[in-house]
Amino acid sequence: MNRRNLILLASAAAAATVFSSSAAWAQDAGQPIRLIVPYAPGGPIDVTARALAERVRDSLGTVIIDNKGGAGGNIGADAIAKAAPDGLTIGIAATATHAVNPWLYARMPYDAGKDFAGITQMVRVPNVLVINAAKAEQLKINTLADLIAYAKANPAKLNYGSGGNGSAGHLAGEMFKQRAGIYALHIPYRGANPAQLALLAGEVDFNIDNLAAAAPNIRAGKLKALAVTSLDASASLPGVPPLSATFKGFSIDTWWGLVAPAATPKPIIDKLNKAFVAALNAPETKTRFGALLAEPVATTPQQFDSFMASERAKYQQVVKASGAKVD
Repeated sequence: MNRRNLILLASAAAAATVFSSSAAWAQDAGQPIRLIVPYAPGGPIDVTARALAERVRDSLGTVIIDNKGGAGGNIGADAIAKAAPDGLTIGIAATATHAVNPWLYARMPYDAGKDFAGITQMVRVPNVLVINAAKAEQLKINTLADLIAYAKANPAKLNYGSGGNGSAGHLAGEMFKQRAGIYALHIPYRGANPAQLALLAGEVDFNIDNLAAAAPNIRAGKLKALAVTSLDASASLPGVPPLSATFKGFSIDTWWGLVAPAATPKPIIDKLNKAFVAALNAPETKTRFGALLAEPVATTPQQFDSFMASERAKYQQVVKASGAKVD
């Protein structure tokens, strides 16, 4: 290696050290951390992010939640990707933004596989197949087997709703139809809440929704849970089987976690991971998340990066099979 290259390498290493030290100093100096949530306030993702922001106040200082919704989460995720990699801007990566949207949208403003550095997964929430309770009673549908039998005996009579084309509920519904060998018309709504309201009003027959959103109406007897979409049964819904008990390997969970811009130095990622993992493992967090029927999942940065990569690979096939596209 010639002298010029040695000088360039030494200069680059020195610059990286200065950058890393200055970023760490910025955090230690008390500058607030901005945590971008790529969805509107009030949903489970926003609530859990705010809960963690409170828990890390002593270790990281003030964490400000910045809601940037729109385009299925792409606007907020893009803001995370393009932020300065100094540890002062981090954000939420979710099933949609980092596993589904790369295959759903014809044009993406960011690269889900290259533009982010994982900090830790935060949450896993089972999805649940729910049917309007009154419709279930009318059609004598008490189990998953009853629903499948009715659909086969009455082709094209059932429909189901989701939060939109390419949403987790839509993709899970298409997987279910394919594995069960049935047909049900998909009716997309402008978000999960309108889809649930349509189900409660009897406009659609069944939905596959995340458990955190569906649980209050299941408890109230307005919705009947027939199956969860996780590999295993959920302790929150005793007696409700997983779809995998009928269709081997069936698994679509809702998840989200924390990421930083890709070039964020490793010492900063490690510092953030340590603080947020401690917050996720706190008994108070488990209790608070449990009220949302959300399971805290603390991981290393490498584990979360690997998990997101495996989810992208899985959803590439699911989105292709569904035929869903957003131009």
